[in-house]
Amino acid sequence: MKNRMQTKKSKILSTVHETAKALHKVGLIDKKAMDKYDILCIEAVPEYPPQKIRALRKRYNISQAVLAGLINTSLSTVSKWEIGEKNPSGPSLKLLNILDKKGIEVLTGDYQRTH
Repeated sequence: MKNRMQTKKSKILSTVHETAKALHKVGLIDKKAMDKYDILCIEAVPEYPPQKIRALRKRYNISQAVLAGLINTSLSTVSKWEIGEKNPSGPSLKLLNILDKKGIEVLTGDYQRTH
């Protein structure tokens, strides 16, 4: 759960981003500057500690091997994440976040068929 400061920062960034998009739409901000605003306003991907990864797997009733296949990593890596020997990072962290936020269908290809 976000604390007050994070929520306030998120609202400010959202307002800045919406303003920049409006200025870009009318030609007052060029594409290069708009790209910078887009990057600035992207919300950071949260960390996924061992218990959160296990909970995510259990939510979708999948094994470590299935999770590894979904995010294109090894079974050994998922196992090490769940016992705290390693932490997900980079694309794996982003894919865990997508799974968490958007659901398993997005990673299995069933998303287009159901939406």
